[in-house]
This record gives sequence, C-alpha cells and structure tokens, in this order.
Amino acid sequence: MQHEILKYLYDIQESIDSITEFLGDTRDFKVYQSSKILRRAIERELEIIGEATNRILKIDPKIEIADSRRIVNLRNWVIHGYDKVDDVIIWGILSRDIPRLKEQVEKLINK
Repeated sequence: MQHEILKYLYDIQESIDSITEFLGDTRDFKVYQSSKILRRAIERELEIIGEATNRILKIDPKIEIADSRRIVNLRNWVIHGYDKVDDVIIWGILSRDIPRLKEQVEKLINK
C-alpha cells in the first residue's frame, strides 16, 4: 500500500478514536444533542474523515472502503450545509457507520 494512502488511513483511524473518546461510554443522544461543543467536535472529525477518504479516492478509486462516496458527501454536507446538519442523521452515522468504517480501516492498515 502506498505510504500516502496509509497516512490518510491513520488520519481516519485517529478521527474515529477521537469520536469514540468524545462520546464516552454512555453514548447518549440527549447529551450529544445538548452539547454544542461536542457536536462541533464530532462534526470536525467527520470532516477530517471525509477529506482523508476523498484524498484516498483520488489516489486509488478502487480502495475497499464501503460507501466511500457517501463519506465524502457527508463531509461536504457538514462543511457547506452547516446550517442544515441534522443531529439525528449524524447520530445514526455515529451509531451504524463509524463502527463499520473503523473495521474496514483497520483491515486496510493491517494488510
């Protein structure tokens, strides 16, 4: 695997770890929704994940990251549609998609 792709995969992994740390063990939607600082921190990490994914796709469009285009689109939505970000949608992504992405990234790093 190219060194540059590996660097971006580590960036994604670090952002996922940060999200996990920010949410803590309780993973409570009401806590997430009521904390602007927490929401903004997680949104920033999602932006980083999306940008790193976009850069990986430019190098290797066939990389084995499911929904990679959706990840990039999420980044664009959070950045450019900041006033339309829906906490429920983000929470769903955090609950369903981030754990799956974490597994995929770990597999790619360990190849």
